[in-house]
Amino acid sequence: MTEILHHAWLGILAVLLGDPLFALGGYGVSAALVMVAAGFVLGVAVGATPGLAGPMAMAVSLPILISVFGFGSDALLPVMGFLIGVMKGATVGGAVPAILFNTPGTPDAYMTALDGYPLTRQGQAGKALRVAHFSSASGDTFSDLVLILCAPFLAVGVERFLDLPEKTALLLLSLAFVSAAIGGSVGRGLISTGLGLLVAYVGTGLDFHPRLTLGIDDLADGFAPAPVILGVLILGEVFTRFEGMWHARRLRRTPRPVHQRLAGRLTRQERRRLLPHIARSALIGTIIGALPGIGSTLAALLGYRAGRMRQARALRARAAAGAMDAGAAGKRADDRVPFGEGAIEGVAAAEAANSSVVGANLIPALSLGIPGNVAAVFLILAAETIEGFNPGPTAFRTSPGLVNPELVIVFGIFTMMMLANAFNWLMGGSMMRWLAVLSRVPEHILMPFVLLLTLSGIYIQQMRFSAMVIVVLFGALGWGMRRLGITPLPFVIAYILGDRLEDTARQAFSATGGDGLFLFSSPVASLLTLAALTVPAVVFWRRLRAPGETKMGPAM
Repeated sequence: MTEILHHAWLGILAVLLGDPLFALGGYGVSAALVMVAAGFVLGVAVGATPGLAGPMAMAVSLPILISVFGFGSDALLPVMGFLIGVMKGATVGGAVPAILFNTPGTPDAYMTALDGYPLTRQGQAGKALRVAHFSSASGDTFSDLVLILCAPFLAVGVERFLDLPEKTALLLLSLAFVSAAIGGSVGRGLISTGLGLLVAYVGTGLDFHPRLTLGIDDLADGFAPAPVILGVLILGEVFTRFEGMWHARRLRRTPRPVHQRLAGRLTRQERRRLLPHIARSALIGTIIGALPGIGSTLAALLGYRAGRMRQARALRARAAAGAMDAGAAGKRADDRVPFGEGAIEGVAAAEAANSSVVGANLIPALSLGIPGNVAAVFLILAAETIEGFNPGPTAFRTSPGLVNPELVIVFGIFTMMMLANAFNWLMGGSMMRWLAVLSRVPEHILMPFVLLLTLSGIYIQQMRFSAMVIVVLFGALGWGMRRLGITPLPFVIAYILGDRLEDTARQAFSATGGDGLFLFSSPVASLLTLAALTVPAVVFWRRLRAPGETKMGPAM
């Protein structure tokens, strides 16, 4: 425990007293601290703009940040801090267009719009924004605390109790779970995962023999991560938006302007009413977020449903107890607005749930190296691009008298996440109201701007025209996947985990003396392997029996 506390203190100091970016009053201001604040401001602006999203801003920013700070280990905390700030800010800012204009930029914000927009039409937009900010900041803080407490113990447990065959089976289970859980079809999820593994294995393997290169020498080293990930996730989304704008122009659809009023404050009594809904949704979102690949959409849906069911039970209980007389109804009318008709409890339930996913999604990312959502993908991509940090169980190792630089980085990340929460509590609500004007920026202006910045960032990082061709080709692949209803996130996660899966499997094969059935060499490995085989079948069977059930996938 002493070693852990020592590394935690070093991580805090690395953030607060790191390399200064500028001096203020004779004191140097840490670059990591400045980048967290700058990222948070940009994230709120991006989240408040329909058509943009946190992952888009992270994707565009990452190559530019690396070109500014370099590839050395000193660049890790500033770059990670900016990405964390964007991730946090975009989460709280995403409620702005959903509440004011009923135009949720992401699927999880749709649940916020169900009650937020009716509040706006009733002239209570300010109150709805304050509820969204209070709930989002509360859920996010709770999730981060769970991350700080759980991630080290999970990583240490994996490192201590799982050997190479078990780790290989765990990676297979993660891929199977992501394939089955994301999107509306198990088959499409498996196709997306298979395509990601196929792209990951292009190039020279460990036996130094070119594979899947089709005789093209330029593919001997495989595909660089940045063009593949940014192409499928970002350019694919941009091309899809271009197609949507083309269809909308053909149909001559024009958005109807909505008058907004931003007055309204939360009373102490209203905050007390919201706390049970926030606590319940924060717990749901944290549990959902800790599962790789599920994302905030399902968390928002489950949190909203749980709040609506609780309200319905409470109303039935009052009616059965005879508490619905005129006097009682007049006294408690303020908390009996049904969900979907402008209930502040509905806004709180949705926002607390989708915001609490943010910290929990980093539990598998930091402890196992498995990205939990699109934002975690870019954090891992930054760690792989910049030297000095390798997410996974080894990052949490401690030795008496020795300092593990990777563990210092981990606690630095924890510190920056809490700093981003502090910025959220201090200025997040005000920024949401100030930046409401961004909700009116036309999409036909935003998307070309995102395209230009993405291509510029790729060229700055790669300095090769071939990288531009590759990112456009993978953008076309991402567009085609979306047209066919194939979610691209399993592709990206499989691509990231492909090399690690191969390395672990080869090592396990060698460690077991060339046993072809090494995945069944121990009870734990056998259990994990069987789970990897049965999870897609079980999910497929459940969806086959309930075809009308809502399938929720990630935003991108």
